[in-house]
This record gives sequence, structure tokens and C-alpha cells, in this order.
Amino acid sequence: MDIRIFEMPLDFGASRHGSDMGPSAIRLAGIRERRESIGHAVSLADSPVRLQPQEGADPGNPRAKYLAPIKRACEALAREVEGSLADGAFPLVLGGDHSVALGSLAGAAAAARAAGERLGVLYVDAHGDFNTPDTTPSGNIHGECLAASCGLGLPELVDLYAPGRKVDPRDVCFVGTRDLDPGERDLMKAAGVTVFSMSDVDRHGVPEILRRVRAFFAGRVRRVHVSFDMDVLDPMFAPGTGIPLAAGLTNREALLLMEEMAAGGLVSSAEIVEVNPVLDVRNQTAVLAVALAARLLGETVW
Repeated sequence: MDIRIFEMPLDFGASRHGSDMGPSAIRLAGIRERRESIGHAVSLADSPVRLQPQEGADPGNPRAKYLAPIKRACEALAREVEGSLADGAFPLVLGGDHSVALGSLAGAAAAARAAGERLGVLYVDAHGDFNTPDTTPSGNIHGECLAASCGLGLPELVDLYAPGRKVDPRDVCFVGTRDLDPGERDLMKAAGVTVFSMSDVDRHGVPEILRRVRAFFAGRVRRVHVSFDMDVLDPMFAPGTGIPLAAGLTNREALLLMEEMAAGGLVSSAEIVEVNPVLDVRNQTAVLAVALAARLLGETVW
């Protein structure tokens, strides 16, 4: 398989600086070498964006901060992702804050439409990212990116790269969710997304949740985009992330989830986001990100 890695050093969508250095940390942790060891051809593409430091930019709309640079960066990413999929390659996006999902999903959706196929999304995140400017408590776009991709929120984000929603919310499946704002929870329920929260994981166990996730996508879609936020993990395994939250997935549970998704044969694109080296300990979060990507791309223990 041809793996095209796109580095997105974007931290305009979050409150805490440092995730712009995440792609470099993942690269230094051996992302290319790990992919090649599995037998994949790897293209380490140059970042499709050039960004000024956040400190020198105007945040603009307080309900959707830094909208202009985020929109510009994500449109550039969308072109690269769509082009990679059209060439039969697997785009792997390294973030950066989770607002990069606007570009990844726009590009993946465009490629799916061109192929006459339906796109599903596995959203592995402690948070919903389903706020709109009317519900957001922070104005940070990384908390609005999935809602916009599902057609809710600012027209500038909903219509990014192509008019209208990119994904049917009924084709979105969350895993590991454990921190939702009241307004976004209502929006998620009304939109019809499927959520396997950390309470569900604790109640039913990982094997059953994995079975339900596989069953959710089987027969529903022809391709799946995996959007993995490192804050879904418990901070003892991934301290280097912008919004650490206790009682998350273990490293073993996350690795198994990625391995099971690879075995399903539907995953065609992915992103791993919110690695923040400023908050990390000996780059362990980036090292785990590399291991997660390897499992998603077919690495097995035996």
C-alpha cells in the first residue's frame, strides 16, 4: 500500500499551544520507518500549509476563532487527501489540533462521492467536537469541526472545499467519549450519531464494543475515515495532549481497536491529532501515536 503522510502543524483551533509541533514529534518517533517495516511504500509529503504563528494572527470571530487561517489550511489539506485517494493511496494526516479534520473529511468525502461510495467516520475522542457557534463555550474550532463536517454550524466551515455537509451524521461512530458540553450533546442526539462512551466500554467490555463498532460499519458504508484524538487515552499513557482527561482508554485498548479496524478492511484514510510535545514526557505520546498508526495499517503482533 502507498501511504502518503501529511503533516499539519496547525494549533489555531485550540486554546493551548504546542500541537503545531506534534507532526514533528511523530516523525521523530519513527512513523516512516515503522510503516516501511510493515511493507508499505511511504511518501513523507511536505506539509500542504504555511502558517504564521498564532500569536501574530487576529482571532476574529470569538465564536469561531482563527476561522480564516484554519479554513485556508484545511482547504489545502482537502485537496491533498482527495488527490491521494483518487490515486489509490492511503492518506495519513498528522496533527496538529483536531480542526484539521475539516480538511481530512472534506477530501475523503469528495473522493467517496467521485467513486459513488458512502463514507463512514470512526471518531475516537474524549470529546464530541460537535459544538456550533451557538453552543460553544470556548469558540475553539477544534470543538466545532465534526459538527461542521456533518452540516451544522458556520456556513464557512460547512461549505469548506465543497458546498454542504461532508458526512451523514448517522454514519458517524464515536468511541471513548467522556466529556460533552450540554449543547453539543443535544445536537449529537438530534443528528443521530452513534456513541460508545467510556461508560459503555466499562459496562460491556472492549471486545463487545469492538464487535458493535465493526457491525456498525459493515453493510453501511464502503469506506471509513478514522479520526483519532490522543486525548481519548488516559493521561498515564498519553500525557502530551492539550486536554488531558482521566479515566480514558488504555494503550492496550486503543491498539486493539486500531487492529480490529484494520482487519475490517474498510479504512481508507486516517488522522492522528492533538499530540503536544510541550506537555509530553520523553515523547511517549508521539511514540504511542506511531504504534497506533502501525496497527491501523496492518501491523500485528503474531
